[in-house]
Amino acid sequence: MFLPDEEPTDMKLKLLRNATLKLTYGGRTFLIDPDFGPRHSRRSFTGRSENPMIDLPEPIEDIVAGVDTVIVSHLHADHFDEVAKERLPKDLPIICQPGDEAAIAQAGFSSITAIDCFIRLGQIILKRHPAQHGTGAVVETMGRVMGLSFEAPGEPTLYWCGDSVLYPPLRDAATATGPDVIVTHSCGAMWDNTLIVMDDEQTLDLAEAFPLATVIATHMEALDHATVSRSALRKAAKERGVDMRRLRIPADGETIELGVPALV
Repeated sequence: MFLPDEEPTDMKLKLLRNATLKLTYGGRTFLIDPDFGPRHSRRSFTGRSENPMIDLPEPIEDIVAGVDTVIVSHLHADHFDEVAKERLPKDLPIICQPGDEAAIAQAGFSSITAIDCFIRLGQIILKRHPAQHGTGAVVETMGRVMGLSFEAPGEPTLYWCGDSVLYPPLRDAATATGPDVIVTHSCGAMWDNTLIVMDDEQTLDLAEAFPLATVIATHMEALDHATVSRSALRKAAKERGVDMRRLRIPADGETIELGVPALV
Protein backbone atom coordinates (compact mmCIF):
# COMPACT_ATOMS: atom_id res chain seq x y z
CA MET A 1 0.00 0.00 0.00
CA PHE A 2 1.15 3.53 -0.74
CA LEU A 3 1.69 5.73 2.29
CA PRO A 4 1.22 9.52 2.06
CA ASP A 5 4.62 10.24 3.64
CA GLU A 6 6.57 8.23 1.05
CA GLU A 7 8.49 9.88 -1.76
CA PRO A 8 6.26 11.35 -4.50
CA THR A 9 5.39 8.97 -7.31
CA ASP A 10 5.35 9.66 -11.04
CA MET A 11 2.28 7.46 -11.54
CA LYS A 12 -0.03 8.73 -14.26
CA LEU A 13 -2.87 7.04 -16.08
CA LYS A 14 -4.06 8.35 -19.44
CA LEU A 15 -7.24 7.09 -21.03
CA LEU A 16 -6.93 7.15 -24.79
CA ARG A 17 -10.18 5.48 -25.84
CA ASN A 18 -12.25 2.54 -24.67
CA ALA A 19 -9.82 0.23 -22.80
CA THR A 20 -6.64 1.71 -24.29
CA LEU A 21 -4.56 3.19 -21.47
CA LYS A 22 -1.10 4.66 -21.12
CA LEU A 23 0.27 4.07 -17.65
CA THR A 24 3.42 5.63 -16.21
CA TYR A 25 4.41 3.51 -13.23
CA GLY A 26 7.66 2.71 -11.42
CA GLY A 27 9.77 4.45 -14.03
CA ARG A 28 8.21 2.58 -16.96
CA THR A 29 5.51 3.45 -19.47
CA PHE A 30 2.94 0.76 -20.30
CA LEU A 31 0.49 0.80 -23.19
CA ILE A 32 -2.52 -1.31 -22.26
CA ASP A 33 -4.91 -2.95 -24.74
CA PRO A 34 -4.06 -0.90 -27.84
CA ASP A 35 -6.96 -0.36 -30.22
CA PHE A 36 -5.87 2.09 -32.93
CA GLY A 37 -8.65 1.58 -35.48
CA PRO A 38 -10.24 4.71 -36.96
CA ARG A 39 -13.82 5.63 -36.24
CA HIS A 40 -16.39 3.30 -37.84
CA SER A 41 -13.72 0.91 -39.18
CA ARG A 42 -15.24 -2.24 -37.67
CA ARG A 43 -18.68 -3.81 -37.77
CA SER A 44 -21.55 -2.96 -35.47
CA PHE A 45 -22.51 -5.33 -32.65
CA THR A 46 -26.10 -4.12 -32.32
CA GLY A 47 -26.94 -2.21 -35.47
CA ARG A 48 -26.71 1.11 -33.62
CA SER A 49 -23.31 2.18 -34.98
CA GLU A 50 -20.16 0.83 -36.58
CA ASN A 51 -17.23 0.62 -34.17
CA PRO A 52 -15.34 2.26 -32.66
CA MET A 53 -17.87 5.06 -32.42
CA ILE A 54 -15.24 7.77 -31.84
CA ASP A 55 -11.75 8.62 -33.07
CA LEU A 56 -8.59 8.43 -31.02
CA PRO A 57 -7.88 11.73 -29.21
CA GLU A 58 -4.34 12.01 -30.57
CA PRO A 59 -2.13 10.61 -33.34
CA ILE A 60 -0.89 7.04 -33.02
CA GLU A 61 2.71 8.28 -33.12
CA ASP A 62 2.10 10.31 -29.96
CA ILE A 63 0.43 7.38 -28.22
CA VAL A 64 3.34 5.05 -28.94
CA ALA A 65 6.02 7.60 -28.03
CA GLY A 66 7.90 6.62 -24.88
CA VAL A 67 6.19 3.25 -24.44
CA ASP A 68 8.42 0.59 -22.85
CA THR A 69 5.99 -2.33 -22.62
CA VAL A 70 2.65 -3.30 -24.16
CA ILE A 71 0.03 -5.28 -22.23
CA VAL A 72 -2.60 -7.23 -24.16
CA SER A 73 -5.25 -8.63 -21.84
CA HIS A 74 -6.92 -10.69 -24.58
CA LEU A 75 -7.27 -10.77 -28.33
CA HIS A 76 -10.65 -9.12 -28.96
CA ALA A 77 -10.31 -6.41 -31.59
CA ASP A 78 -11.18 -3.58 -29.22
CA HIS A 79 -8.17 -4.59 -27.09
CA PHE A 80 -5.63 -5.47 -29.80
CA ASP A 81 -6.75 -4.56 -33.28
CA GLU A 82 -5.24 -4.94 -36.74
CA VAL A 83 -4.05 -1.33 -36.86
CA ALA A 84 -2.20 -1.73 -33.56
CA LYS A 85 -0.59 -4.91 -34.88
CA GLU A 86 0.63 -2.95 -37.90
CA ARG A 87 1.71 0.26 -36.18
CA LEU A 88 3.36 -0.91 -32.97
CA PRO A 89 7.13 -1.50 -33.25
CA LYS A 90 7.64 -5.23 -33.56
CA ASP A 91 10.44 -5.27 -30.99
CA LEU A 92 8.32 -3.74 -28.22
CA PRO A 93 7.95 -6.23 -25.34
CA ILE A 94 4.40 -7.55 -25.07
CA ILE A 95 2.87 -9.11 -21.95
CA CYS A 96 -0.16 -11.34 -22.46
CA GLN A 97 -2.09 -14.21 -20.91
CA PRO A 98 -0.98 -17.80 -21.56
CA GLY A 99 -2.30 -19.14 -24.83
CA ASP A 100 -2.18 -15.85 -26.73
CA GLU A 101 1.54 -15.94 -27.53
CA ALA A 102 1.25 -17.66 -30.91
CA ALA A 103 -1.32 -15.22 -32.29
CA ILE A 104 0.78 -12.25 -31.18
CA ALA A 105 3.94 -13.78 -32.64
CA GLN A 106 2.10 -14.39 -35.90
CA ALA A 107 1.55 -10.63 -36.10
CA GLY A 108 5.34 -10.22 -36.17
CA PHE A 109 6.18 -9.38 -32.55
CA SER A 110 9.43 -10.85 -31.24
CA SER A 111 9.41 -10.25 -27.48
CA ILE A 112 6.36 -11.87 -25.86
CA THR A 113 5.94 -12.88 -22.22
CA ALA A 114 2.90 -14.76 -20.96
CA ILE A 115 2.10 -14.01 -17.35
CA ASP A 116 0.82 -17.08 -15.55
CA CYS A 117 1.21 -15.95 -11.94
CA PHE A 118 3.54 -12.95 -11.69
CA ILE A 119 6.57 -11.38 -13.33
CA ARG A 120 9.12 -8.75 -12.28
CA LEU A 121 10.06 -5.79 -14.42
CA GLY A 122 12.84 -4.13 -12.48
CA GLN A 123 11.24 -2.94 -9.24
CA ILE A 124 7.71 -3.54 -10.55
CA ILE A 125 5.77 -6.70 -9.75
CA LEU A 126 2.92 -7.58 -12.10
CA LYS A 127 0.49 -10.20 -10.83
CA ARG A 128 -2.20 -11.87 -12.91
CA HIS A 129 -5.67 -12.04 -11.36
CA PRO A 130 -8.96 -13.74 -12.26
CA ALA A 131 -11.43 -12.03 -14.56
CA GLN A 132 -14.64 -13.28 -16.14
CA HIS A 133 -16.01 -11.81 -19.36
CA GLY A 134 -19.70 -12.30 -18.51
CA THR A 135 -21.75 -14.98 -16.81
CA GLY A 136 -23.22 -18.32 -17.84
CA ALA A 137 -22.81 -19.64 -21.37
CA VAL A 138 -21.48 -16.35 -22.76
CA VAL A 139 -18.22 -16.81 -20.81
CA GLU A 140 -17.14 -19.56 -23.22
CA THR A 141 -18.04 -17.38 -26.20
CA MET A 142 -16.03 -14.43 -24.87
CA GLY A 143 -13.00 -16.56 -23.97
CA ARG A 144 -10.35 -16.17 -21.30
CA VAL A 145 -9.41 -12.74 -19.99
CA MET A 146 -7.25 -11.47 -17.14
CA GLY A 147 -6.82 -8.74 -14.62
CA LEU A 148 -3.47 -7.44 -13.36
CA SER A 149 -2.07 -5.67 -10.34
CA PHE A 150 0.94 -3.36 -10.33
CA GLU A 151 3.13 -3.00 -7.25
CA ALA A 152 6.40 -1.12 -6.76
CA PRO A 153 8.21 0.62 -3.88
CA GLY A 154 6.85 4.12 -3.32
CA GLU A 155 4.00 3.64 -5.80
CA PRO A 156 0.26 3.23 -5.18
CA THR A 157 -0.84 -0.36 -5.70
CA LEU A 158 -3.01 -0.50 -8.80
CA TYR A 159 -5.55 -3.24 -9.56
CA TRP A 160 -6.76 -3.31 -13.16
CA CYS A 161 -9.89 -5.45 -13.47
CA GLY A 162 -9.80 -5.98 -17.23
CA ASP A 163 -12.85 -7.06 -19.22
CA SER A 164 -14.74 -8.58 -16.31
CA VAL A 165 -17.99 -8.50 -14.45
CA LEU A 166 -17.85 -8.14 -10.70
CA TYR A 167 -17.83 -11.67 -9.34
CA PRO A 168 -16.48 -13.31 -6.15
CA PRO A 169 -12.98 -14.30 -7.37
CA LEU A 170 -12.32 -10.75 -8.57
CA ARG A 171 -13.56 -9.27 -5.32
CA ASP A 172 -11.41 -11.73 -3.34
CA ALA A 173 -8.31 -11.01 -5.44
CA ALA A 174 -8.76 -7.27 -5.00
CA THR A 175 -9.18 -7.73 -1.25
CA ALA A 176 -5.96 -9.74 -1.08
CA THR A 177 -4.14 -7.08 -3.14
CA GLY A 178 -5.28 -4.11 -1.05
CA PRO A 179 -5.25 -1.62 -3.93
CA ASP A 180 -4.97 2.14 -3.69
CA VAL A 181 -6.31 2.45 -7.23
CA ILE A 182 -8.80 0.21 -9.05
CA VAL A 183 -9.36 0.53 -12.80
CA THR A 184 -12.68 -0.84 -14.05
CA HIS A 185 -14.24 -1.47 -17.45
CA SER A 186 -17.65 0.00 -16.76
CA CYS A 187 -19.64 0.41 -19.98
CA GLY A 188 -22.13 -2.37 -19.20
CA ALA A 189 -21.56 -4.02 -22.58
CA MET A 190 -24.08 -6.73 -23.46
CA TRP A 191 -23.76 -9.89 -25.55
CA ASP A 192 -26.69 -12.23 -26.17
CA ASN A 193 -28.64 -10.20 -23.60
CA THR A 194 -25.96 -10.92 -20.99
CA LEU A 195 -23.73 -8.43 -19.20
CA ILE A 196 -20.09 -9.01 -20.17
CA VAL A 197 -18.29 -6.19 -18.28
CA MET A 198 -19.25 -4.16 -15.22
CA ASP A 199 -22.20 -1.79 -15.45
CA ASP A 200 -22.89 1.22 -13.25
CA GLU A 201 -24.33 -0.88 -10.41
CA GLN A 202 -21.38 -3.26 -10.28
CA THR A 203 -18.88 -0.41 -10.54
CA LEU A 204 -20.47 1.32 -7.57
CA ASP A 205 -20.67 -1.94 -5.63
CA LEU A 206 -16.92 -2.29 -6.11
CA ALA A 207 -16.30 1.33 -5.09
CA GLU A 208 -18.32 0.82 -1.91
CA ALA A 209 -16.49 -2.43 -1.15
CA PHE A 210 -13.12 -0.60 -1.26
CA PRO A 211 -13.79 2.78 0.37
CA LEU A 212 -10.10 3.72 0.65
CA ALA A 213 -9.35 3.16 -3.05
CA THR A 214 -9.66 5.54 -5.97
CA VAL A 215 -11.79 3.86 -8.64
CA ILE A 216 -11.17 4.89 -12.25
CA ALA A 217 -13.98 3.88 -14.61
CA THR A 218 -12.93 3.35 -18.24
CA HIS A 219 -14.07 1.46 -21.38
CA MET A 220 -17.05 3.76 -21.97
CA GLU A 221 -18.81 5.48 -24.88
CA ALA A 222 -16.75 3.80 -27.62
CA LEU A 223 -18.66 0.66 -28.62
CA ASP A 224 -22.26 0.26 -29.69
CA HIS A 225 -23.10 -2.66 -27.38
CA ALA A 226 -22.36 -0.52 -24.31
CA THR A 227 -25.30 0.42 -22.09
CA VAL A 228 -23.72 2.81 -19.56
CA SER A 229 -22.50 6.32 -20.35
CA ARG A 230 -20.26 8.53 -18.25
CA SER A 231 -23.19 10.77 -17.35
CA ALA A 232 -25.29 7.76 -16.32
CA LEU A 233 -22.52 6.50 -14.05
CA ARG A 234 -22.13 9.95 -12.47
CA LYS A 235 -25.88 10.14 -11.90
CA ALA A 236 -25.96 6.67 -10.33
CA ALA A 237 -22.98 7.54 -8.12
CA LYS A 238 -24.71 10.69 -6.89
CA GLU A 239 -27.86 8.74 -6.10
CA ARG A 240 -25.84 6.15 -4.16
CA GLY A 241 -23.81 8.79 -2.31
CA VAL A 242 -20.46 7.65 -3.70
CA ASP A 243 -17.82 10.35 -3.22
CA MET A 244 -16.81 11.64 -6.66
CA ARG A 245 -13.39 12.59 -5.32
CA ARG A 246 -12.51 8.92 -5.46
CA LEU A 247 -14.69 7.76 -8.36
CA ARG A 248 -12.89 9.16 -11.38
CA ILE A 249 -14.51 8.99 -14.82
CA PRO A 250 -11.92 10.33 -17.27
CA ALA A 251 -12.67 11.70 -20.70
CA ASP A 252 -10.84 10.33 -23.72
CA GLY A 253 -7.37 11.85 -23.75
CA GLU A 254 -7.47 12.79 -20.05
CA THR A 255 -4.52 12.05 -17.77
CA ILE A 256 -5.05 11.34 -14.08
CA GLU A 257 -2.09 11.81 -11.74
CA LEU A 258 -2.14 9.36 -8.88
CA GLY A 259 0.63 10.42 -6.56
CA VAL A 260 -1.47 10.21 -3.41
CA PRO A 261 -4.79 8.60 -2.55
CA ALA A 262 -7.81 10.81 -3.30
CA LEU A 263 -8.90 10.77 0.34
CA VAL A 264 -6.45 10.93 3.25
